[in-house]
Amino acid sequence: MSTIPATTAVPTPVVLPLPKAILWLGGTVLLALALYYFIGIDQGATSVFGDNMYIHEFVHDARHFLGFPCH
Repeated sequence: MSTIPATTAVPTPVVLPLPKAILWLGGTVLLALALYYFIGIDQGATSVFGDNMYIHEFVHDARHFLGFPCH
């Protein structure tokens, strides 16, 4: 009985040049901070949109699920 050697695929890493990596990291940080603000902080005196509570009401359940107090 002969055995057939198994071929293994070797993964190749994705290499990004440093300027492109910095842009991706900066964009990710900005997106994360925006999400954190809108889900966790946007209400009352800290609201960017004034007295409108539309964003607060839209993410209300997510605030409770993630443990942010809102009332």
